[in-house]
Amino acid sequence: MIARLSGLLDDFGPDWAVIDVNGVGYLVHCSARTLDALGVRGDRVTVHTELQVSENDMRLIGFASGGEREWFRLLTGIQGVGSKMALAVLSALTVDELQRACAGGDAAMVARAQGVGPKLASRIVNELKDKAGGLPSAAGAAISAAPRGSASQDAVSALQNLGFKPNVATEAVARALEELGEGAGLNDLVRVALKRAAG
Repeated sequence: MIARLSGLLDDFGPDWAVIDVNGVGYLVHCSARTLDALGVRGDRVTVHTELQVSENDMRLIGFASGGEREWFRLLTGIQGVGSKMALAVLSALTVDELQRACAGGDAAMVARAQGVGPKLASRIVNELKDKAGGLPSAAGAAISAAPRGSASQDAVSALQNLGFKPNVATEAVARALEELGEGAGLNDLVRVALKRAAG
């Protein structure tokens, strides 16, 4: 199973890219947002991938982040949503927008994706509503990747020690960081994050 590719962006089209990894060109199908994030031909790129195998086809799907791949897996687990439809949703909405739409029951937001009608949008929102809170937002994922000993990691740890679940603590600190700015100190982060987690 291919989970990630790192190489040079060799070529791309409206919904695909070719990534050259040591002389082997991998054709990767992508959302419009992932393609935008890749840059221009010749750039060094890394994509998270999902290998899809059917009776008459094998295709690699590429994502700019692990979070986008998680949402792709959730979307394709819904009846009536194939890989093309899932990529259309991920082209129309960022991971954070999709998470907010599902958590808030906003089917109209999901219906902005090309080819997604109101009925399917409602099904997506209803089926993913409970799962939306369990996945980290992009900001939450950035905190999870922050070096140990950083103020944001220490703030998450402090909230967990107070009994908050890891994903709740991470999201609360992410929102506190957005409010206070990157240079925020540990005490301020914990204070604001506690309000967000409790709210």
